[in-house]
Amino acid sequence: MRVSGKMNNAVIDEKRIQATLQFVTLKKMNRLSHFRCRKVREATNEAKQRIDQYHLQLQNLLYEAMHLQKEINKCLEFKSKDEEIELVPVEQFYKEAPEEISKPKITENDDHQLTLSRLDWELEQRQRLSKKLKEVSCSKDEILKEIDTKQEYLDSLQPKLNSILEATKPVQSYLNMPYDETREQHQTALHLPHPLYVLYMQSSAYKDACDKYLKVTIEGDIHSAKTLDMSVQEIEEDSDSDNEEQEKKTRRRKTTEDRRSDKKQRVLRKHPLTVAMEISCKEGSKLLLTFSYLLQLEIITVQVKVIPSCLDAVQNSISGGDLLLPDSILNELYPGDHGNNTPNPANQYELQRMGLHEFSDYVSQVGRPYQWTQWLGGLQFLGDGNPVTVRSSFSSAYMQQTIKQLRKRLKARLALLHQLATLEKNSIPVSSCLIDMFPVKVLSRLVSWKRSTYEDFRSLDYTKNITEGDMVSETDIFFTAVMERGSAKLTCQVVVGADYPTVPPLFVVSISWQVQRNATNDVHIKELEEEVNVHYTELIKPKTRDNLLSNQLQRLLMCFDVYLETESHDLSGPVEIPKDKVFTRVARGPDRKKPYKYIPDLGIFTHR
Repeated sequence: MRVSGKMNNAVIDEKRIQATLQFVTLKKMNRLSHFRCRKVREATNEAKQRIDQYHLQLQNLLYEAMHLQKEINKCLEFKSKDEEIELVPVEQFYKEAPEEISKPKITENDDHQLTLSRLDWELEQRQRLSKKLKEVSCSKDEILKEIDTKQEYLDSLQPKLNSILEATKPVQSYLNMPYDETREQHQTALHLPHPLYVLYMQSSAYKDACDKYLKVTIEGDIHSAKTLDMSVQEIEEDSDSDNEEQEKKTRRRKTTEDRRSDKKQRVLRKHPLTVAMEISCKEGSKLLLTFSYLLQLEIITVQVKVIPSCLDAVQNSISGGDLLLPDSILNELYPGDHGNNTPNPANQYELQRMGLHEFSDYVSQVGRPYQWTQWLGGLQFLGDGNPVTVRSSFSSAYMQQTIKQLRKRLKARLALLHQLATLEKNSIPVSSCLIDMFPVKVLSRLVSWKRSTYEDFRSLDYTKNITEGDMVSETDIFFTAVMERGSAKLTCQVVVGADYPTVPPLFVVSISWQVQRNATNDVHIKELEEEVNVHYTELIKPKTRDNLLSNQLQRLLMCFDVYLETESHDLSGPVEIPKDKVFTRVARGPDRKKPYKYIPDLGIFTHR
């Protein structure tokens, strides 16, 4: 037992020793593990620090690279001040710059030196211009001081001038130099509507520059013009709103005629001021034109009056008594312009809206709106009725031409009246400078000259080709002339256009001799008409153009003689009409043409 007990104690001691050794070993291992952990931690920290150091170096390198890239971009984007300067071209630089600046031997091969040289040249030029600028500025300041001094002097001179002008009024009247009147007219012109203002200023300028026989004045009530509201739309709004209650009260009492009269007065209302133009001719005749402006229709109308220098021809002429009437004297001054209708297409809708008649029904009241009156006022209407902006240049383009046309029309009508007065006495007034164009002896004679009508002209058989060909119109002036020689009788229908003598008169002939003959059944009469109607230019000279009608009638008499003498030559038996003219040949060609052409130098008739 004891031995077992000892053995157990020895085992226990041994176990205790082993356990103690194991604890020592465990403690050693624990301690070693701590050492290893600390060593690994230290190694890890060292590696981490090394990595952080590398990362920081990398960031530094990236920052330096970014900074360098920015600097590179700045350098690439850098623009020098000299690039903003617009230098002269290189060719001009070498041509103008002196050699000490251009240095062609160096700069031609070195762009940098070339740029520097060009900059030097630019600097020198700018310095030169700057010096010149200073000189000019000093000169400008001196001139401004001088202007101010003179302006002060002129301002102080104005009261003195006014007193001098007041004292010179008797002298102005004596010398026919109405300076004050002209100034008052120009002040009044400021109250004209724009188209009439353009017309007045352009016609006044033309009068001062080119035409001493033209007189332009402004007439009307200046006080009404100052208070007038030029806007038609505002006038309508005021009449529709402010007077609405009054219209409601008086509507039942007004008849239809009263309302229509009010509308007509409002639509056809004129501006209080008008422009009067007096066109005089050298022989003393005058054409008085009064231009008015219709506020709502926005057109210019004109009223005409003629003052002839000699009333004898006007009073003695029966067939031409209406040639100087205001409604016809300016008809077709320009082709197709009769002045019966408004040139503004929008006006017809305005008249329809107001329940009024056609504009032609009111022409006698407001005047005629010729196209040329709109042109003189700078107006030009488009197809939709909207006027373009009133332009002075448009007015000046037509002013001279229109004034000449008006004076030419007045002279032509007066000359035509004198011719008609003589023709009614069965005498043809041939121009003195054209007497040699006709033979001394013309045996045919004018026995009748009468006024005719368009209906009478159309009713004749031998005028159908003329009317069907639209060669005449109702606005033309028609006459009937009768010529005789022996038993032969020539009846001629004469058509004088409104634009005579620019458009020559038209002659249509019928001859009654043994049988009835005209251009439709006798080719020789057609040739006779051609001689008068086609070859009329031979009868025109600078001073005889207005007498074209008389010259053509004299040629018709001459050709009538030729026709009868050549016809009687072919007849057998007794000769009723003896041969008086000298012919080279009586007839020529297959058509047996007659020798209607007269050669004054030889006194003979020949063929054309």
